Amino acid sequence: MLLSMTGFGHSSSDDGGVHVSTEIKSVNNRYLKLSVRMPDTVARFEADIEKLIRSRVTRGSVQLSIRVRFVGGQSEHRIDGDLLRGYQDQLKALSSGDESPRIESLLTLPGVVVETEFSDEILNSLWPVLEKSLSESLDHFEDFRRREGESMRLDLDRQCEVIETEVTKVATLAPIVVNEYRDKILERVRRLINDASITISENDVIREVALFADRCDINEEITRLRSHTEQFRRLLNGETSQGRKLEFIGQEMFREINTIGSKANHVTIALGVVEMKAAIERMREVLQNVE
Repeated sequence: MLLSMTGFGHSSSDDGGVHVSTEIKSVNNRYLKLSVRMPDTVARFEADIEKLIRSRVTRGSVQLSIRVRFVGGQSEHRIDGDLLRGYQDQLKALSSGDESPRIESLLTLPGVVVETEFSDEILNSLWPVLEKSLSESLDHFEDFRRREGESMRLDLDRQCEVIETEVTKVATLAPIVVNEYRDKILERVRRLINDASITISENDVIREVALFADRCDINEEITRLRSHTEQFRRLLNGETSQGRKLEFIGQEMFREINTIGSKANHVTIALGVVEMKAAIERMREVLQNVE
C-alpha cells in the first residue's frame, strides 16, 4: 500500500453549544512539516493536536486550519465599549468639526478589540469536539492519499515491468557480446596474417578475449538488479507506505543499470539501458510524492 503526500480532508463537529471545523491539506516534503492555524481558544491543545497528526502522517508539508464557533452567540473576541467611547471623546475634543470619527477606524486602536475570557470548564469541553472533527478530517485525508497512492503504485509497477523486460533481453545478449568480440579479434588476426608476415599465437588471442570477457562481464550486475527489483516490488505491495526505502532501492537499481551500460559495450544492450534509465527517472518523479 502506498500513500500520497498530497491530500485533503475536511470535517466539522457540533456538541455542547460549540461548532468546530477542521481542514487538512498537504504537499510533498522530505520530512514532516506541520503548520497549524487555530484560534486562541484551542491553543492549549496544540501538543495533543500535533501528537494526533503525527500518529497518522509521517512525511509531507501539512497545513491544518481549525475554526471554532460558539452556537450560543459567544465570541472569541469582544469590543471594550468603555475604551472605545474614551477614544471617541478624545478624538471629538481634538477635532475642529462636528463630524464624529467612524467606528471601523477605531477598532484597530490598541485594546478596543480584546479576547473573551472563557472559563476552564468551557475550554476543556472543546477538546472532545475538536478531537472528533480532527479524527474525521484525518480519515478523509487518508482516503484521499490512499486513492492517489494506488494510482502511483500502478505506475511504479509498470516501470518495474519495463526494467524486468529489458534485463531479460540484456541477460540474453550478454554471452553474445563476448562471442562477437572473439570473432572480431579472429578476423583482425586473419587480416594481419594475410597483409604481413606476422605470427600471432593462439594463446595471445585467448588471453585478449579472456581479458575482454572479464571487463564486460555483467552477470553480477544483472543478478543484483533483479534482486533490487524484487525487493522494490515487495515494498511496493507491502502493508505500509515506505517511500524512503523505495527511493534508496531505486538509487541502487540506477547504479547497477549505469554499470551495465558502461561495461557491456554493445549497441542493443545500450538501448536497453536507456529504456531502464527512463523507467528509473519516472520512478524518481513518482516517489517524490510517496509517504
